[in-house]
Amino acid sequence: MKLQKITLGLLAGAVLAAPMAAPPASAEIFFPMLTYRTGPFAPGGTPIANGFRDWYKLLNARDGGIEGIKIQFEECEFGYNTAKGVECYERLKSRNPLIIAPFSTGLTYKLVPKAPIDKIPILSMGYGMSAAADGRYFPWVFNFPMTYWSQATGIIKYIGSELGGMKKLKGQKIGFIYLESSYGREPISIFKGLGKRFGYRLNTYSVPGKSMQDQRSQWRKIVRAREDWMIMWGWGAMNPTAIQRASEVGFPVNKFIGVWWSGSEADVVPNGKAAIGYRATTLHGTGTDFPVHLDILKYVYNGNLTKAKKNNFGEVLYNRALLNALAHTEATRYAIRKYGKNPTGSQVREGLENFNLTAARLKKLGLEGFTRPFRVSCANHEGNGQLRIQQWDGKKWNMVSGWITPMRALVRVEVEKAAIKEAAKFGYTKRANCK
Repeated sequence: MKLQKITLGLLAGAVLAAPMAAPPASAEIFFPMLTYRTGPFAPGGTPIANGFRDWYKLLNARDGGIEGIKIQFEECEFGYNTAKGVECYERLKSRNPLIIAPFSTGLTYKLVPKAPIDKIPILSMGYGMSAAADGRYFPWVFNFPMTYWSQATGIIKYIGSELGGMKKLKGQKIGFIYLESSYGREPISIFKGLGKRFGYRLNTYSVPGKSMQDQRSQWRKIVRAREDWMIMWGWGAMNPTAIQRASEVGFPVNKFIGVWWSGSEADVVPNGKAAIGYRATTLHGTGTDFPVHLDILKYVYNGNLTKAKKNNFGEVLYNRALLNALAHTEATRYAIRKYGKNPTGSQVREGLENFNLTAARLKKLGLEGFTRPFRVSCANHEGNGQLRIQQWDGKKWNMVSGWITPMRALVRVEVEKAAIKEAAKFGYTKRANCK
């Protein structure tokens, strides 16, 4: 009996002395939000931030997160300042983010070389480095459903259709006014190439950031040049100023077409009747006539429509953020279903590379007809998206075109050439067996 007690005592002591097994790490999904609710670009940055936030809140409140895991997110205000944006990224990456959305072409370029090192994929949806559409060289960067270059070809196709055919572009004078930045300069080579191909003459008008809210000298030049059409690649305070100046100098705003970052309520409402007829491209539907908006109103705002509208509910850029955040959560869902409850950035990258947004999935998400179904592949990080043209009637945006397919073959040739050149700067090599 005494020996038995001694033995039991020794065993108990051994158990107490042994290190306790660490409990399994709790599952976590973290999405950083690099935002700019302040400064001259706040009119675009604010609704985008609100759309992201509301999508994450909706999934948490309605669905319990993604596959039962609550979404964690945190905003870092960087004022559209690239250096501050990098600081935000460096601070938030300690929380093991699964994906990053820079929402700045300049910042995207800075983060591209960091992505493969930190294993955090970049989704620059409809902006950023067009060359990154070639996933063979840029496995960590995605710009679906369409690049700036594809969008540029879509705009020229639309102008051609308005004239009665692409042959009618010959002899046309097309002006391009853009924010002096990597974002603004991104499509110039494509517009010039299309000009040589279809016979229109292109003039470019740069708007430095310090004169975004002036632009008088640029529009005097535009008047002297007698442009037939104007295309704008603007952002923030530049956009409403450009529309105002166009009206002041008598340029017909119904022949003024903006990039999808120059086609929000913030760009037209300040100009009242002067903005009626202005057009812009878009990736998706406008307004709140989708089931998902009813869910957001219910689960995020408790039915308070006034509060929702104060947070840009249903505005163009709010809706664009919903589409962007949807891509984040769907790629993460792919990773969880395949690999388990603690996804990594590498696994979410795989989800992005296998992204397939079908009509059936859109319907289940409450977004039937919101955007065109599209899919991504290893080699094609741009996907096969399409665009539409919307027009402002003084109260709301209306679709004035069907879905326009870009000149994909032409763009792909340019993407592949640019990818080789850009990849060489980072020492990247082509991936094998990537189709």
